[in-house]
Amino acid sequence: MNILLVEDNEGDIELTQHAFKRGGLVSQLAIAHDGVEAIDYLSRRGAFSDAVEPDLILLDLNMPRMGGRQFLEIVKQDEKLKCIPVIVLTSSDAPKDIRECYERQANCYILKPFDLQKFMVMVKQVEDFWINVVQLPHQAVATR
Repeated sequence: MNILLVEDNEGDIELTQHAFKRGGLVSQLAIAHDGVEAIDYLSRRGAFSDAVEPDLILLDLNMPRMGGRQFLEIVKQDEKLKCIPVIVLTSSDAPKDIRECYERQANCYILKPFDLQKFMVMVKQVEDFWINVVQLPHQAVATR
C-alpha cells in the first residue's frame, strides 16, 4: 500500500508517519508539503521523478501555494489520476468546506482529532478500512 500524504504541518506529518508505522501495513508513505508538490509527485516531476503512484491520497485542506480544494479539482479532472481515492484529513468542520470537498469528488472527509490517542485511533481506522475492507483501483483486474 502506497500512500501520499499532502500535509504542510510537520507535527501532523510526524504523527501520521508514527501511526502508520505502528500499524505496519503501509509499504510507503510519501510526503508532499502542499498541493503543488503533490501534483509534481503525481506527475513524477523534479525531485519526484522516481515516485510511485499512490494507492490512496491523504489530503490536508488548508495549505500554502495550493490548497486541498484546488488539488482535488486538478486530480479529479485528470483521466489518469481521478480513480485514486482522496481522503480529506483536516481540522475544519465548516459545512462549506465539507460540501466543497465532496463537490470536488473527495472520497471522504475526516476531521483530525486534536488528542494524540484519538489521532492514532483515527489513523488505524483509516488504515483498517482502506487496506482491509475496500478494493482499490490497483487491485482491479481488467476483464475482457
